[in-house]
Amino acid sequence: MTGPARAAPPHWIEYPAARSFGGDVVLLHGLGSSAGDWLLQAPVLQDRHRVIAVDLPGFGESPRLPGWPSIASYAGAVAEAMADAGVSAAHVIGLSLGGSVALQFGLDFPQQALSLTLVNAFGRLRVRPQAMLRTGVRMGFVLLGRMDRVGVWVAEELFPDSRQAELRRFAAERLTLAGRRSYLQAGQALARFNVRRRLGEVRCPTLVVAGENDTTIPPSAKEELAQAIPGARLVRVPGSGHATPLDEAQAFNQVVEKFLDEVEGSRPAPAGLKPRQVQGRPVALAN
Repeated sequence: MTGPARAAPPHWIEYPAARSFGGDVVLLHGLGSSAGDWLLQAPVLQDRHRVIAVDLPGFGESPRLPGWPSIASYAGAVAEAMADAGVSAAHVIGLSLGGSVALQFGLDFPQQALSLTLVNAFGRLRVRPQAMLRTGVRMGFVLLGRMDRVGVWVAEELFPDSRQAELRRFAAERLTLAGRRSYLQAGQALARFNVRRRLGEVRCPTLVVAGENDTTIPPSAKEELAQAIPGARLVRVPGSGHATPLDEAQAFNQVVEKFLDEVEGSRPAPAGLKPRQVQGRPVALAN
């Protein structure tokens, strides 16, 4: 049996813990974007956690995986990035594509997952009926190599409100930078992703976050995660679409911080661990 595809370890950005040192946190972005998506979360989380934001393979500054990888291949790449960063175990937080990768990571590397936060994610891809046409148009632009049109199209879908113009611009710029091949690789991996029968195997604390106005992934997909994963909790964020960490950042941060505090409170503190005093600036690490 052929193992998952491999490439060089992904690029990642470290945000050192600024005060007390809880468990490490790994952040995984959505389709077509990069580690920079977490600029509204990393500075908040790094108050008590060392944060590693990963560019998933083929995005940001990370090299592509060879061939047509599976979501397991992306999860394996995250494990390599963690090893490269000296992270033995972490709270893994993922949005959309990143949520699928986080879920697969929790299944494939259970000893390295302190907890999972799955944001607008799923165990098997089921696109909302009203999103099928938009998805078809998007993939048409990708096949034509018009990533500039992909960026504009997706950004308008994610941030339709007139008050979200800055978020639309930010998303469009990031998505335009995505490579056509990388986008297709990740898209086909998501289309083939199906761990519904394994959801009961997840053993770490799990938080499922659902944007109430998400027009991409149906509520039933998120409810299924919360019902099938032992002890999982579902939190709905009012007013939020698919990009919850961006369009409702304050509410999202509060939910995640509370969850991590609860998980940390249930874990014994490592012997001899002392708070670290460091500068709270991101440190970009090229691999």
